[in-house]
Amino acid sequence: MEVFYYVVFGALGAVVAALELSKNNKDRINTTSAFNSFKNNYLLVYSLMMAGDWLQGPYVYYLYSQYGYGKGDIGQLFIAGFGSSMLFGTIVGSLADKQGRKRACVTYCITYILSCITKHSPHYKVLMLGRVLGGIATSLLFSAFESWLVAEHNKRGFDQQWLSITFSKAIFLGNGLVAILAGLFGNILVDTLSLGPVAPFDAASCFLAIGMAIILSSWTENYGDPSENKDLLTQFKGAATAIASDEKIALLGAIQSLFEGSMYTFVFLWTPALSPNGEDIPHGFIFATFMLASMLGSSLASRLMARTSPRVESYMQIVFVTSAIALLLPILTTMVVTPSKANGGGISFSGCIQLLGFCTFESCVGIFWPSIMKMRSQYIPEEARSTIMNFFRIPLNIFVCVVLYNVDAFPITVMFGMCSIFLFVASLLQRRLLVIADKPKTEDRELAKERDPETEPLNI
Repeated sequence: MEVFYYVVFGALGAVVAALELSKNNKDRINTTSAFNSFKNNYLLVYSLMMAGDWLQGPYVYYLYSQYGYGKGDIGQLFIAGFGSSMLFGTIVGSLADKQGRKRACVTYCITYILSCITKHSPHYKVLMLGRVLGGIATSLLFSAFESWLVAEHNKRGFDQQWLSITFSKAIFLGNGLVAILAGLFGNILVDTLSLGPVAPFDAASCFLAIGMAIILSSWTENYGDPSENKDLLTQFKGAATAIASDEKIALLGAIQSLFEGSMYTFVFLWTPALSPNGEDIPHGFIFATFMLASMLGSSLASRLMARTSPRVESYMQIVFVTSAIALLLPILTTMVVTPSKANGGGISFSGCIQLLGFCTFESCVGIFWPSIMKMRSQYIPEEARSTIMNFFRIPLNIFVCVVLYNVDAFPITVMFGMCSIFLFVASLLQRRLLVIADKPKTEDRELAKERDPETEPLNI
């Protein structure tokens, strides 16, 4: 493996270690032992859930190809997964507000374990069923757990600012460290121990089962709106009304869809971008490098959110602009650097530049997750939290399905350009969110001045 990969990985690791070790009192929030116990329990469960998810990711496409399916058939399986998340996942995820968030988290574990079991069958219909179950599970993973956390945090009377600690640590561990360890563990199972491409899915089932046991034994139930007179359609109408009537919620949903749509598109594009002529690149090591960059971002986010200034709504504008510029690099390198036409070999000079840009983008992803969680906890009403969060995923899933269906129809530079435009638009919407979030405070101050008799001129 080329020295360049080790240099990038080592530099990122050194920066992450320096950030974590150099935290002072300004970067830390004083909490209580009760909160720390609650936080650690959630982080353990969330890490197990993410381990179950990350173990599967690198081997889904590989497993399908080992069963003899071509690119077209595999593409349909992936589209089924995102389509399932959009249709069935929205319904199941919305039931969490009424039937209970703890119950929804347990449903996630069961559904994903069943999805893993289907991977033992080479039959296309069984694999399709597994993708449908996986799509439902994904919706629950990204809505039910966060909804349970926010509601339970508030129910126990913890300080609202302490939520940012749990969010940033969850991303640092679940989307960073656990992802790296899961990738290495999966590699050991498949390559070192030669247990076959199904082994990571069996291991994922074990982690999910352990996490489910902890949920059942230590979590209490909480609800959004448990009233019996509200059916699912009424919940949907209530969530749609909340989004339409509150510009802050609508902006938050648009921002999330634009960023996550670009992020998922990037997942499909980074491999062909770094190896356009079939260059030999270490996919697993690059993936681990991306996850380390994400850990760097979450570490930065924890510092930013521990302080009163700058606010989340403010610094996220810079994050979106930075991520947009990072995804412009494949276009810029194509224009500036003469592309190599030689097949095979190591990564090219333009590939090295793009890899640095992609690491920058992944750092922005690491900042995005805890920050968007913080904003959702502030703006989304508790009674319909899971329902609204799943509504946010509908345009995202539509977008990803369209991209997957037309992935060969456009040049890779066009796809990156589209993602960059989306991210620039997200920065503009974030600016608008900052402006309207400040409005009530400004109006309150003006109203207080009007009511304060000391501010009135004396008539003598």
